Amino acid sequence: MTVRDNHEWWPDHLKVELLDEHAGDVSPYDEDFDYGEAFESLDLEEVKSDIEEVMTTSKDWWPADYGHYGPQFIRMAWHSAGTYRTKDGRGGAAGGRQRLPPINSWPDNVNIDKSRRLLWPVKQKYGDALSWGDLIVLTGNVALESMGFETVGFAGGRVDDFKGDEAVGWGPEEEWETTSPDRFDTEGHLEHPLGNTVMGLIYVNPEGPYGEPDVEASATNIRDTFSHMAMNDKETVALIAGGHTFGKAHGADDGDHLGPEPEAAPMEEQGLGWESDYGEGKGPDTITSGLEGPWTSAPTRWDMGYLNNLLEHEWEPHKGPGGAWQWQPKGEDLEETVPDAHERDENVTPLMFTTDIALKHDDDFREILEEFHDDPNEFQEAFAQAWYKLIHRDMGPPERFRGPEVAEEAKIWQDPIPEADYEIVGVDEIAELEEAIIDSDLTISERVETAWASASTFRHSDKRGGANGARVRLEPQRNWEVNAPEQLDSVLETYEEIQSEFNAEHDEVQVSIADLIVLSGNVAVEQAAAAAGHDIDVPFEPGRRDATQEQTDVDSFEVLEPEADAFRNYLGDTDEYDGKPEEQMIDRAELLSLTPSELTVLVGGMRVLDANYDDSDLGVLTDEPETLTNDFFEALLGMDHEWEAVDDDEEVFELRDRETGDVDWKATRLDLIFGANARLRAVAEVYGAADGEEKLVEDFVEAWSKVMTLDRFDLD
Repeated sequence: MTVRDNHEWWPDHLKVELLDEHAGDVSPYDEDFDYGEAFESLDLEEVKSDIEEVMTTSKDWWPADYGHYGPQFIRMAWHSAGTYRTKDGRGGAAGGRQRLPPINSWPDNVNIDKSRRLLWPVKQKYGDALSWGDLIVLTGNVALESMGFETVGFAGGRVDDFKGDEAVGWGPEEEWETTSPDRFDTEGHLEHPLGNTVMGLIYVNPEGPYGEPDVEASATNIRDTFSHMAMNDKETVALIAGGHTFGKAHGADDGDHLGPEPEAAPMEEQGLGWESDYGEGKGPDTITSGLEGPWTSAPTRWDMGYLNNLLEHEWEPHKGPGGAWQWQPKGEDLEETVPDAHERDENVTPLMFTTDIALKHDDDFREILEEFHDDPNEFQEAFAQAWYKLIHRDMGPPERFRGPEVAEEAKIWQDPIPEADYEIVGVDEIAELEEAIIDSDLTISERVETAWASASTFRHSDKRGGANGARVRLEPQRNWEVNAPEQLDSVLETYEEIQSEFNAEHDEVQVSIADLIVLSGNVAVEQAAAAAGHDIDVPFEPGRRDATQEQTDVDSFEVLEPEADAFRNYLGDTDEYDGKPEEQMIDRAELLSLTPSELTVLVGGMRVLDANYDDSDLGVLTDEPETLTNDFFEALLGMDHEWEAVDDDEEVFELRDRETGDVDWKATRLDLIFGANARLRAVAEVYGAADGEEKLVEDFVEAWSKVMTLDRFDLD
């Protein structure tokens, strides 16, 4: 008998459970364990030496191509980091999630399980001080260096996860290695937030779109998917050309010989998958991608072989021994010019993927290829920089980078913030600033909205956004619709006046706009609580700095713009995003690392603080706006009224008195969901009870403070 789970019974239910991971840590480590500190205690040179020993010692159970595991370790590191996507910051190497489902069983990761298992002795030796996330990426760096390439550096600090990231939607398909039309928009580009064109592959199909050797369409796919990983054309070409300078593809025969992936493999395989019954199932009989052959005559050495072969020779498509489309050189010049990976007295002919040939046939890509071909130093530098970006893109700001090999200069993609050349404000100065804020003509709601606009851009997925840097005053955030630009300009002008006057009166101690924005929001919350009869202090940690426009990549920050914001009751253009507004709410809350209770209390508190987008009264549900009460929950959960949709889209609702039919309030589905969804209602009832207001105030302050400091990595 097959037993259905809840998702199968109610496939459209709101996935509030995605927030449960933020309510408790499933890690086996103690709460006070500091991984960054543990990592920095390592002798990194010793670690790298141990990795290199593994890399150059072939094991009979999984023989190394050319006697060197370097190329397959590069693939492992690349496929770990390469799942990153810019739209929601999810994916990437952080967390070591390549060892967890579903990524550990993606068809594009066939036999990467063997690479990680080869590294187990290194992981076992260093234990807690070396996470899988760091080890996988570091091994890729060591592999490059061992084969003659000079990397930019390496940063540790990736804390391991111990469960797969269930918040990530990898695509609409129900089968591996398929591509649904729903994956693309009407112009043929990937739908956000997706970053790969094929279900279960990291980027694109190496044979070409839909398994056909169409170089033009392949070039389009390449540009699209790499742009979703924040790579421009030059970085894209450098990564593909640099990566394919090493190693070989494995397609001794077709994939029908492969057993089930790790998550479906029998218990005795102990987490390994894809057992092959073709020949020996390993070494020369290995089946991985289904394509077969090396790209260059020296697969374990950094050189110009890939570019020379691609540009100086003509190529034609054919079916390889694995039954996949690949490209072979025309003529005899390259025939049998590469030593076999396992039989030293035999030679083989190099190959190219459709994705390689696509670079040659696209005018813009080809121009970059030729630049690299003419200038090997430029190729080296471009690949080094692009590789460093690839393996670190999801780690956030430079202050999170650990270890002796961190690149000295911060990169623009790291969202740098200048160091403070002044003393930060102390208790006395904070009190002085609070008085200036209260004496200004700014309302409570204006201050709350501005602080939220600044801090709520943070996303835990790639540690981008947040209040530090005060980028809400810079492009593009200053003109986002959700931030009400005219009101924001007015508020920021007041803060700049307060800052200017304060800094002029103090010599060494200065205040940043970033700190002023958060402090002002905190003071507003305290005033609103006091108006409801609650004396509270909202914690404030100064030390934020102000970024400059030059330190802000406008295009990169555009992806942080919310399509909907439940906390400010902003629906946006519902035709521009997938799913329902409440699903957008859960996604945003997950990126803010909120629990269901924190989500609930923040929305209810923001409503009564009158912090809605564009001064809307939708969902405010109180006669005392800007007062921190539990009125929102009392009105929402009461049974003296009934709700009625006022439009066919069921986005706005009216609350009517059951006896008179009078409309008392209006609200959106982002309000009603806290009464309609069973889990959210269960939490809302705690705050809506007669004794719930004091708890609401306390919990709101705690959740508010959490959001205001999510990006304060200096406080960890």
